Amino acid sequence: MLVLLAFIIIFHITSAALLFIATIDNAWWVGDTFSADVWRICLNATNCTEIGYDFDDYATMQVVQATMILSTILCCMAFLLFLLQLFRLKQGQRFILTSIIQLLSCLCVMIAASIYTDRRQDFHAKNKHLYSQTWGGSYGYSFILAWVAFAFTFISGLMYLILRKRK
Repeated sequence: MLVLLAFIIIFHITSAALLFIATIDNAWWVGDTFSADVWRICLNATNCTEIGYDFDDYATMQVVQATMILSTILCCMAFLLFLLQLFRLKQGQRFILTSIIQLLSCLCVMIAASIYTDRRQDFHAKNKHLYSQTWGGSYGYSFILAWVAFAFTFISGLMYLILRKRK
């Protein structure tokens, strides 16, 4: 039972770490000389432009930013709630509240990655002054980590739903 508990804790911490990296790091769209994410566009190591109000379709990019931040916060809250429930639940009860919060985190990261996947070409087309040198790129590791974090948080949420507290 202790091994299962350790696995669940490590799995959840890994999910949170993936969410932090995917949210913070500048690698959602990358090429040989540039990188772009939901926060800024870097044409080289020293020439970075923050995505701000002058960005066309900025409201959509803010949705991606907000849902990624929210998913990270919810994942951390679910972990703290799991630790609390570990000591407060009665024997035989399920970790339903932890599961719900973790599945909400899963939903948020899915929304963010889906919107970015769908709207990326529109972002580039409407903001040619920023993305003029980024046409030859591909999805970067932060984008892929966001989708991996989606899978991890989903599996983690299901584990909490099935899991019962034992002695």
